[in-house]
Amino acid sequence: MIKRNTQQRRRAIVEQLNQTGEVSVEQLAQAFETSEVTIRKDLASLETDGFLLRRYGGAVPLPQELAVPQRGPSANQLAIAHKAAELIRDHNRIIIDCGSTTLGLIPELNEKRGLVVMTNSLQLANAIHELENEPTLLMTGGTWDPHSESFQGQMAEQVLRSYNFDQLFIGADGIDLNRGTTTFNELTNLSKVMAEVSQQVVVMLESDKLQRRIPNLELPWKQISTVVTDERLSSQAADIIRGHGIEVLLVPYQSSN
Repeated sequence: MIKRNTQQRRRAIVEQLNQTGEVSVEQLAQAFETSEVTIRKDLASLETDGFLLRRYGGAVPLPQELAVPQRGPSANQLAIAHKAAELIRDHNRIIIDCGSTTLGLIPELNEKRGLVVMTNSLQLANAIHELENEPTLLMTGGTWDPHSESFQGQMAEQVLRSYNFDQLFIGADGIDLNRGTTTFNELTNLSKVMAEVSQQVVVMLESDKLQRRIPNLELPWKQISTVVTDERLSSQAADIIRGHGIEVLLVPYQSSN
């Protein structure tokens, strides 16, 4: 087999694994005409990205129950982002928090003019930088948190408090109908500061987050202005959220299948 570049080779490894159900380092090294050290690096990278599980001398497919979700926004998250973007006006000063749903908001910014955008996410910052109609981009800086893949900490909080914003767009790992939004991440202070310095706080999340029982409160209802989610949210849950004085915007559910 002819030599391939790294990304092509790794895609081919995944394809072969899906076909055969198992691959060995020795066989892959021969097939791709490269060293076993290189193949082990490939398998380590693919395991980190959630494509497989390494085993002694090779790899096997990742069990379905352990599969890592796609890093990019789903069709449903993109629909939520499109609806949330309708709230943004030209020349607004906005914060976009890290997350796959908020990432879906970035392409929508091409339709806006004169925006100032603050984010704590390198992924979002890079996506903003690639926009044809590039907004003024601000970064919080701070301490890198590998769990949320974003900057956190006192430095980030101090930077945020130096500004005031029209809107914050933020996701959530879950919803507690009585308390507010919840998260797996114990670092919640930056989210609260983001909300404090924003006139309008827009939470973007899929309705199935309501089923999650998560102990860490991120934002109480009193700090939230609007929830944008899909129509699978029950009318009872929507009424409870509205009862806290929150605007609820619903979009038709979009399946990724």
